[in-house]
Order: sequence, then C-alpha cells, then structure tokens
Amino acid sequence: MNKKSNIRIIISGGGTGGHLFPAIAIANALKKINPEIEILFVGALGRMEMEKVPAAGYQIIGLPVEGFNRKHIYKNIRVIFKLLKSLWLSRTIIRKFRPHAAIGVGGYASGPLLWMASFSKIPIYIQEQNSYAGITNKLLAKRAKRIFVAYSNMEKFFPAKKIHITGNPVREGIELVHSLRLRGIEHFKLSPQRKTILCLGGSLGARSINDAIVAYLEWFYEQQHVQLIWQCGKIYFERLKSLVEPHRNVLLLDFISDMELAYAAADLIISRAGAGTISELCIVGKPVILVPSPNVAEDHQTKNALTLTNVDAAIMIPDNEAKVKLLPEAVNLLTNTEKCAILSENIKKLALPDAAQHIAHVIVNDLNES
Repeated sequence: MNKKSNIRIIISGGGTGGHLFPAIAIANALKKINPEIEILFVGALGRMEMEKVPAAGYQIIGLPVEGFNRKHIYKNIRVIFKLLKSLWLSRTIIRKFRPHAAIGVGGYASGPLLWMASFSKIPIYIQEQNSYAGITNKLLAKRAKRIFVAYSNMEKFFPAKKIHITGNPVREGIELVHSLRLRGIEHFKLSPQRKTILCLGGSLGARSINDAIVAYLEWFYEQQHVQLIWQCGKIYFERLKSLVEPHRNVLLLDFISDMELAYAAADLIISRAGAGTISELCIVGKPVILVPSPNVAEDHQTKNALTLTNVDAAIMIPDNEAKVKLLPEAVNLLTNTEKCAILSENIKKLALPDAAQHIAHVIVNDLNES
C-alpha cells in the first residue's frame, strides 16, 4: 500500500464536549499515523469548539449555523438564513482547503459541511455517537463512505454495509485513571479518608442536577464519610458559589480540564447520559448514576442510559425525580460495596478504548487506496 502524501482532512461538528472531545481525539490519532496530514476543523461560531480546538493546536473556521427552535417556530426564519449562509461558506471552505475527506462528529456545523462535501464528490465519514441516530446523520447516511458507531443494532438507521462498530473516541489519558488516584486526590485537595462522588452535568452544566444537589447541601455537609466534586457549568457557577460553604466537603467547579484526575479521584460518578461521556465511563469502570437530559432530540440520552441499565452496568434516575432521589441514593450506593462492585464489573465489559485509532486507520487506509 502506498502512503499518500499531502492528505487534507476536514473535521466538522462540536457544540458540546460530547461532540468536541471525540473530534479532537480523531485528529490526534490521524496525526499519530501520519504527522504530515493537514487537519482543518469547522465548527459553529460562539460555541465551545472555537476556543477548545485552537487550544488543542488545530485551526478552526466557524459557521453561523444554529439549531432549529422547536418552541418558537417563527424564529426559524433566521435559522434558515444562517443555514443557507453556512452552506455557502462550507462550499467556499471546501474549494480553498481541497480536502481528501470530511469527517462529521455531530453538532450544528457538521450538517452543512458534510452536505457540501458530498456534493463536491469528497468522501464523507460519519461518527454517530448515540444509540439513536440523529436526523442529519440519517439523511447523510446514503452519501457516506463509512459510518462509525458505538452501539450494535444501528442497521435500523444506516446501511449495514457501511457500519463499523468502533465505540466513541475519548480524551487521551482516560485509560490511565486507575493509576492516578493519589494524584487526583492531591490535585483537588480532597481527603484520602473519605469516599468521593464526582458530579458532572456535561460541559455546559445541568440545571436539574445542580438543583438536586442544592436541595440536599445542608444534609450532605453532615455526611462525614463522603465528599463531592461538583462540576456545575460556567453559566451556573456565580449563582451557586454563594451557596456553597467554604472548607466543607463540597468542591464546586465551573469546568474540569483535568478530567482524567477527576475520574481517578472518584469512587462514584453522577452524570448525564451523553454518548461520549458514557464511552468514557465504560473505560473508567466505576459505579455510575445516570440522569438523562430530557431536552435532547428523540430523547436519545434515555436510550443511551438504558443500554447500560439493561445489563446492570449503571443506575438511572429520571430527570424529574433527581431533586428528591439523586444525592441520597448516591450516598447510599457508596455504602453498598457489593452493588458497586457489580456495576463496576459490568460497565467495564462495555468499554471500547481504541475507537479513535480504529477510525483514523480506516480513513487513512481508504485514502491510501484511492
């Protein structure tokens, strides 16, 4: 097989960490195979990728695209205008960069870029993270060369011959958490004598999870055997920090950059059920309580969570029950060592740790053979 030179690849998508971190992981894996590969990211203006991608060392161009407003239909006139502008800009980007392939990881920018790439006869690849495929990816499936998925039974959404079960790419370092516990405890200045709960509401935070913790804060302060790392999200941080008493057993953070150390320090994890996060949790292999967000298309987070709860690999608490149940159930679970061991053992069985490398090798092999 000849090694193709001057390979150029566009990676499009983002909006949340669940889309962004897999995108960066794929880019890093491509660079490990061939450091000469040129990679350009295309994201949505104003979203987190416009900051995080340059910080990871890659160039990014933003599109003005945004999601459809399902509550106020009349506002979608502006959304449609921005979509048309994003399609035009995508065409310009493709003509200037002349990519050999385009990879879509989900998020607002993924659709316009992949559509225009496919019409320009550029091979497109889809990385579908959820157990229930989104509308854009279902529409693009016929035009895709390959579709990388994390769950089985995706033939109901995509042509079977195009599907590759790879798992979801995760951030580098996640696989090392089992050797980092002491570093994690020291990094977050925690007590090594207490059990640690790590609470994640996603990269943008989760109001219902935050409210559930606030409801039991005073009670939690009295639980001497546990401590909490609470990632609340930047938009909630200023309000919540005035409620958290200093020098107690609660550490409030707006965002966690060193996630591998947070996972390492944790004995139990509370989380939303985004597909990328679940993939990380399977590799981490610790007891998990999932609180699926009800505010996502096709309720896909509940479907993601059920893939774990159906095999006793996690516990699920519905979003509307979190305020009453979440924190007490988490503290109670920590005392049930037998149940924690079962959850930990079963979630590890679902781990697919080499997803980014698998995806990168398939794409590079395709390009070398073309």
